[in-house]
Amino acid sequence: MARNKHLARKLRLAKANKSNESVPVWVVVKTLRKYTSNPRRRNWRTSKLKV
Repeated sequence: MARNKHLARKLRLAKANKSNESVPVWVVVKTLRKYTSNPRRRNWRTSKLKV
């Protein structure tokens, strides 16, 4: 990927990076382990973004 990115692409990549995080520990504790994993989790190698 190019070093000099368009701002729109950079923002989309940042949003994808943020949404790829796991569920916070305090949420797992608060929901009594009902929500332990993020179903929208994406692996960088297996599934690619359409940016």
